[in-house]
Amino acid sequence: MIWEILWGFEPALITGFVIAGLILNLTPGADFLFITSSGLSGGPRMGVAAALGMNLGIVVHIFAAAAGLSALLLAHPAAYDAIRLCGAAYLAWMAVQAWRSSSTLARPRSGRGVWQAARRGFFINVSNPKTALFIFAFIPQFTDPAIGPMWVQILILGTIFLVNGALFTLCLGAGSGYFASALGARAGVLNKISAILLGGLAARLIID
Repeated sequence: MIWEILWGFEPALITGFVIAGLILNLTPGADFLFITSSGLSGGPRMGVAAALGMNLGIVVHIFAAAAGLSALLLAHPAAYDAIRLCGAAYLAWMAVQAWRSSSTLARPRSGRGVWQAARRGFFINVSNPKTALFIFAFIPQFTDPAIGPMWVQILILGTIFLVNGALFTLCLGAGSGYFASALGARAGVLNKISAILLGGLAARLIID
């Protein structure tokens, strides 16, 4: 069934979907800024780990969209606000920690820092209801009821979106980490930049 549905998509539609996904990934948002701040404060491994965590969160949102669970957020504004404020509080706490950190890069030790970065990336992505609503609103635009079950189409398109996003975010995490390594003597400034980015994300979640 999956292959039949995949080949049932119009080539022009899939091409447009891929291009739209790439443009969206290039637009600075919560994922973009968190991965960048992780790479700046902890180096390439931390940046890549944050990207992996973020993409695991995307997987959850894609399955939720396929199951129709994302629609519940639209029907229950209180739940949306609760999740949003929890995410904002967590980002604010991370901003304070980054601001108060030492003037050296927070290199991962024995995998603990890497796991922590991945866990934080996952939590931030999953706790951002905007991501769920975005996927719920974006992906169905490219589906066609005539070629098969909607939930299968959402999973297929979601996988394509995930792969493209993963390639970009992994490069972003590694690149920002290598940039930080090259400026290791200015790690204190990089930590402050990371704190500002995280604080800005927290404020954006609260205001929007």
